[in-house]
Amino acid sequence: MKKIVAEFIGTFALVFFGCGAAVLAGAGTVGLDAVGQLGVALAFGLAIVAMAYGIGPISGCHVNPAVSFGVFVAGRMSASEMLGYWIAQFAGALAGAAVLFVIASGHPAYAIDVNGLGANGWGAGYLGEYSTAAAFIFEVVATFLFLVVILGATHAKAPAAMAGLAIGLTLTAIHIVGIQITGVSVNPARSFGPAVFVGAAALSKLWLFFIAPLIGAALAGALHRVKLLEAD
Repeated sequence: MKKIVAEFIGTFALVFFGCGAAVLAGAGTVGLDAVGQLGVALAFGLAIVAMAYGIGPISGCHVNPAVSFGVFVAGRMSASEMLGYWIAQFAGALAGAAVLFVIASGHPAYAIDVNGLGANGWGAGYLGEYSTAAAFIFEVVATFLFLVVILGATHAKAPAAMAGLAIGLTLTAIHIVGIQITGVSVNPARSFGPAVFVGAAALSKLWLFFIAPLIGAALAGALHRVKLLEAD
């Protein structure tokens, strides 16, 4: 139960801080673009750093179904434990998006169909208007590289004190590169929470943000399972 609670809180924080930066302080908000794309990237990365040290000792701070899947494929957790993590992560993301929506709605000019809620997407009308293929490839590759760092940084032979910083900085770099492509998911739960509130347009694209990150995570997990990325 401690791990479930920790994963709920961690995923809540990731959505609240990361999507919150985009909705309340980023481009397209009801106010000025106070933080810009770099600020949003840092918000996601710093949220992971904070949670890594806050809940990492309890649950490992996956806060991401793709991370849990990669850890499972690598042989570091059971299927039943992974499913418990998934439930907590999706619930946490939904709760984070709900609180963020309530706060954003407190501004008289806010309209979710205009200002959004940090939902992921691609194609015409979405940020850089990249194609479906570009979005899919980016999410697979970015999640793969993210899991390579996570699985390496949390290995028994890695310096444990630096894991949270390495993982958070990697997520920041991924956002700097990919915000214009998909808004950056690499996390099915992070995509799910805001999409529920945004509605049909975002919900119809969730398939990509479920499938692509799981593929990338599985590839990284498999390389660790066969010890191609394990230290001797």
